[in-house]
Amino acid sequence: MAAPLLNERDLAFLLYEMLDCESLCERERYRDHNRESFDAAIATAKSVAERYFLPIRHRVDQNEPTFDGTQVHMLPEIKTAVDAAIDAGFVSATADFEVGGMQLPLSVASVASAYLTAAGSTTMGYLALTSANASLIEAYGTPEQVAKWAVPQRQGRFAGTMAMTEPGAGSGLADLITSAERAEDGSYRITGNKIFISGGDHELNDNIVHLVLARIKGAPKGTKGISLFIVPKFLVNDDGSLGPRNDVALAGLFHKMGGRGQTSTALSFGEKGGAVGYLIGEENRGLSCMFHMMNEARIMVGSSAATLATAGYQYSLNYARERVQGRLPSCKDPLSPPVAIVEHADVRRMLLAQKAYAEGAMALCLFGASLADDSATAPVEKDRAEARQLLEFLMPMIKSWPSEYGPKANDMAIQVLGGAGYINEHPVELFYRDNRLNPIHEGTTGIQSMDLLARKVPMNSMAGYEACLALMAETINDAKSVAELSDYAAKLASATGVLRETTDSLLKAMATQSIDLALANSVKYLELFGHVVIAWLWLKQGLIAQRALPNAVGDDGNFYHGKLQAMRYFFNVELPHIRVWSELLLSLDASAFDMHNDWF
Repeated sequence: MAAPLLNERDLAFLLYEMLDCESLCERERYRDHNRESFDAAIATAKSVAERYFLPIRHRVDQNEPTFDGTQVHMLPEIKTAVDAAIDAGFVSATADFEVGGMQLPLSVASVASAYLTAAGSTTMGYLALTSANASLIEAYGTPEQVAKWAVPQRQGRFAGTMAMTEPGAGSGLADLITSAERAEDGSYRITGNKIFISGGDHELNDNIVHLVLARIKGAPKGTKGISLFIVPKFLVNDDGSLGPRNDVALAGLFHKMGGRGQTSTALSFGEKGGAVGYLIGEENRGLSCMFHMMNEARIMVGSSAATLATAGYQYSLNYARERVQGRLPSCKDPLSPPVAIVEHADVRRMLLAQKAYAEGAMALCLFGASLADDSATAPVEKDRAEARQLLEFLMPMIKSWPSEYGPKANDMAIQVLGGAGYINEHPVELFYRDNRLNPIHEGTTGIQSMDLLARKVPMNSMAGYEACLALMAETINDAKSVAELSDYAAKLASATGVLRETTDSLLKAMATQSIDLALANSVKYLELFGHVVIAWLWLKQGLIAQRALPNAVGDDGNFYHGKLQAMRYFFNVELPHIRVWSELLLSLDASAFDMHNDWF
C-alpha cells in the first residue's frame, strides 16, 4: 500500500477542531464559503498533486534545470504540472474573486498548498512566490501597477520573484549596492547584481516580475536608503501585450543539494545601460514594503518545512508497518516469525518524535495562518490589531522552528528505513535534502533569533511577548481542570516561568552589559521559546483530544490517543531541554563569543 502524502485526519483536526476555521464563513469575506467548499478546494489540490506532481517527483530531482547561455531548459512535465495548479486556481487561492481568486482563508489555502508541496516540493515555489509578489503589489502599488503587474500574476500569465540578496552583501541588506537612477519619464534605470533568486528565470510563464531592492542615487546609506522597484523580464505595453526584453540577464544557475525543481539564479540588471524599473511605494521605504512579501514567504518556508516533515513521517510510518525484520528482545525463539519493525521500541521512538515535531510544526504554521486571517478579516479592529501584533511576534518562530526541527524529523525517517532510507528509490532522503534548505531561506536561524530577542520581544513595551504568554496562561488554566492533563499544565506553567526568567535576564544584559555578548547565544533563546510555544500547542491539542475521546468511535479513538501520546512525548522528552538552554543563557556563556579567529 502506498503511503499517503499527508494525514487528512490531522489536517481536518487542526483546521476545524483546533482553529475552528468553519466559523470564518460567518465573516463577510468568506460568506460564499462553507466547510464543503473548503474541503473541495483541499481535495482539488490533493488531486492535482497526485495526478501531476507526484509521478514526476523523482525525475524532477534527478534532472536539474540547465542554462545554455540563452535559455533555461527543464523537464516539460514541470510546466504541465505548474499549469495544472494554476488552472485549478492555486496561484491566487486567497485573492479576491474579482481577480480570479478563490478568496479562501490563508489557513485553508495553506492546507491545500501542503498537498502540492508534499508531492512537488520546491517546484511549488514558482506559484508561492508569484502569489506573494502579487500580494505586495496589491498592498503598495498604484491601481495602474496592480492592473499591469499583479492581475497577470493572479491569472498565471506572469510569474513573480523577490530579488534582495547580492554577492557582496548577502543577508546584510544595509550594504546592498544595486542602484537606481530616475529617468525623464518617471521610471528608473536599475543596475546591479542579485544572487540566489528563486525562480529568477524560466519559460513557464509569459513574463517574470522581479521585485528588486535598490538604492536611488543620493539616498542615505543603510537600510533607510533602500527603495523597491518592479523590474519585469519583458516590458509591457499599455494594452497589456509584451514589449521588448528588459535589460535583465540570467548570469547563471546555482545547483543546490535539494529543491531542484525550482531555478536558483544569478541575475544581472543593467548590463546594457540600465533595466527599466518602476518605483513601488515611497522612495527609501522599500524594505518596509518588501517585508510584506518576506513575511508571507516566511510563513511559506515554515509551512514547507512542516509539510516535508509530515510527508517523511507518513512514508516512514507506512514502511515501518510493512517492513518485517527481527524479533523483540523478550522473544528467545529463533523459529518465531519476525515482526514488523514498528513493534521495535526504538523505531516507535523515532516515529513518535517525528509525529511530535511534524504535527507540532504544522499546528504552529496553521495557527500563524489563522492569525493572518484574523488580522485581515476579524469583525472588530481591536481583534485585527491584536492578531497582527501576535503574528508579527511569532514570525521568527513560525519560520525557524519548523525549518530546524523538520529536517530532524526527516533525518529520523531515513533512519527508520535503515539502509533503504539512503537510496533514492525511497523519497525520504529527497525530503531531507529539500528541507535542509529551509533553515537558510528567508533569513537564517541566527538572523531570526536576533530579530526575536533584540526586536520582537521588547517591541511596543513587550506587548507581543505578553500577549503570547497570556494565551499560554489561558490554556494552562483550562488544562488544570482536566485530571489527565493537570500535570502537563503544571509543566507548561513551569516552562513559562523559565522563559520569563531567561528573557528578563537577557534584556537586562543587553541594556547594561554587552549587547553582542547577550545575543551571542540567541539561537538557543529562539529554540527555548519555540519549544515552549510548541508545548503550548500540544497542550491545546491534548485538551481537544481528551475531551473528544469519551465519545470517539472507530478510528477517531486511535487518532485522539495518538495525539495525547505525542503530547506526552514532547513534554517528557523535549521540553526538559529548555532548562539546559536557560542555564547557558543566564550565565551569558562566552565560549563562542570569546573565541579568536586565529584559534580556529
